[in-house]
Amino acid sequence: MISKKEALVNYIHLEESVTISYPNDNGTAPKKAAGKKYTVEEAVETIGFGRFHILLLCIMGSTSVAEAMEIMLLAVISPVIRCEWLLEEWQVAMVTTMVFLGFMAFSGVWGYLADKHGRWKILLISTVWSTYYSGVTSFAHTYGWFVFLRSMVGSGVAGHSQGFILMTEFMPSKYRGRILPLGQIFWLTGSTIEILLAYLIVPTLGWRWLVRISTIPSIILLLVFKCIPESARYSVSVGNTQSAKQTLNYIAKMNRSSLPQGTLIETQTVSPKMFLPIKRVNSQYYHNDANRWPIS
Repeated sequence: MISKKEALVNYIHLEESVTISYPNDNGTAPKKAAGKKYTVEEAVETIGFGRFHILLLCIMGSTSVAEAMEIMLLAVISPVIRCEWLLEEWQVAMVTTMVFLGFMAFSGVWGYLADKHGRWKILLISTVWSTYYSGVTSFAHTYGWFVFLRSMVGSGVAGHSQGFILMTEFMPSKYRGRILPLGQIFWLTGSTIEILLAYLIVPTLGWRWLVRISTIPSIILLLVFKCIPESARYSVSVGNTQSAKQTLNYIAKMNRSSLPQGTLIETQTVSPKMFLPIKRVNSQYYHNDANRWPIS
């Protein structure tokens, strides 16, 4: 029989043998969570909603303000340039058509480049693009140059949608349905600001100064874009997990939260082959349902 004292001593020694960890050859303690892994989506959910996301909403939402001002600008200066250059109705309509044609043509281009080089970089480049050509528009002295330059503005504005994508990738799923639609408020705000500016500036300084002043929000955005990092999901997709983890640490620190323990990995995609049995089952049901339909 083992006495209670011996059993207690054996328990103490057993506990020490379990809890004591010995250093590795290099003198460092072994990692406790070496086998754990997490994805960017899991990290975003763990960090939660906080101050970073409020800053993200204000900055990326302001891209909608700049976009709305550039689009609404056409409505307020079209009557002015029609009188100045004695344009026909179709010529005035051509200005708007060319802007949205450039928007449509470059939407896919910016999206492709964003997947290759990053959302933040393309958002910055497209904002510089649209701001530059919008400012140059104020110096156009012929109708042809005006239409060309405004089409270039539309091409650049098409890249502003990368701001919405950044918000989507950084926003926890719980808040996406409530926060992302607020971007429409920024669009309405930009449209209202542009109309008020037109009411104050066009009768006094002319439409050229209105175009120049309308680029101020875009210039301010170029200065504050540095507060928003590159998409962590993009960084992981190109194999730059170190940069992605730095981004997530920055967000966690700003939100006063922490990251999950373990190693950051890329999100595992589901193979299309997994859906083949479902397709077969569905096709069988479709066939059976079709046999039950009455034929008239």
